[in-house]
Amino acid sequence: MKITKDMTIGEIIRTNPNAAQILMGFGMGCIGCPASQAETLEEASQVHGMDINKLVDALNQNQ
Repeated sequence: MKITKDMTIGEIIRTNPNAAQILMGFGMGCIGCPASQAETLEEASQVHGMDINKLVDALNQNQ
């Protein structure tokens, strides 16, 4: 399944358990908190000042 910026953090981690390590590598250390599970990847990247396109590419390369 291709990961998109509209998917929630929870969906992404359920789809690809390796995604947690990638997200943390980009500086998203709070992926385990309940609020982040319902947050979209795009919302989370904006909060953390990340480049959404680079993050989506990295997640899709490591599935």
